[in-house]
Amino acid sequence: MESLAVVFILQVLRISVPYLFASVGAVFSERGGVINLALEGLILAGAFGAMLGQYLTGSAWAGVALALALGLVVSLLHAFVTVTLRADQIVSGIAINILVMGVTRFALGLLFGSAMNSARIAGMEAPMPLFDPLLLIAVLSVVAAQFVLFRTPYGLRLRAAGESAEAVETAGLDVRKLRYSGVLISGALSALGGAFLVFQQHSFTDNMSAGRGYIALAAMIIGKWSPVGAALASLLFAAAEAMSMWLPSGWLPSQLVQSLPYVITLLVLAGFVGKATPPKEVGVPYKPK
Repeated sequence: MESLAVVFILQVLRISVPYLFASVGAVFSERGGVINLALEGLILAGAFGAMLGQYLTGSAWAGVALALALGLVVSLLHAFVTVTLRADQIVSGIAINILVMGVTRFALGLLFGSAMNSARIAGMEAPMPLFDPLLLIAVLSVVAAQFVLFRTPYGLRLRAAGESAEAVETAGLDVRKLRYSGVLISGALSALGGAFLVFQQHSFTDNMSAGRGYIALAAMIIGKWSPVGAALASLLFAAAEAMSMWLPSGWLPSQLVQSLPYVITLLVLAGFVGKATPPKEVGVPYKPK
């Protein structure tokens, strides 16, 4: 029984990493005042970049570097559309998700002759699951994010940009730069989540993010826009997903078992969203005076 418990815990940790990276990243974006519904596309872009980088060079770290680069490019597009052009942030996020899905599918066809999956890659080598470099980085990112947001001048300014952009500008700070930085950090972290995902599966498959970005957004809300809270909620959803894999075959219809993580997401949101107060000006475009 103890060994089964250990296996289950390791599985939960492994499943939680993409959620954790994306939800912590979303905290930075939304604390700065920008809704980041593009998490799904950012995870997908990171996964594609990690696969392509390792496929071309044989190096997992080159894959991580390309994942970060693509994550930053996609998040820069979202920041430009929402902060500079002041377009609707939800529409921008959905459009970017659709764009990335289409571009990655097209690129798969060009590179591998199939719009469904890539060639196999080695992934990130680790002596033990707990020592996977990206898993360790994910844990460190939670601690670092909590410290940066609530214990540094930058964190105070970013949070102020999401609460009262006019007050930030009155203090002589650039609201747009702060919001850009929050979105870019969100893009980089989400891309790392995609890199971890593709290294675990050893190939890129079409739409492999499979709703993880939306669950990460729910985890951020349940975590009350706090990195630690978002991480704990990510573990909750990962546990639900792991449980769906451990349920005895035939005990419940397979479709119901597969939907379990999403059902739990809705139930938890219904119980907590009313108690979670978002930044006052999240989703509100700001026009400098």
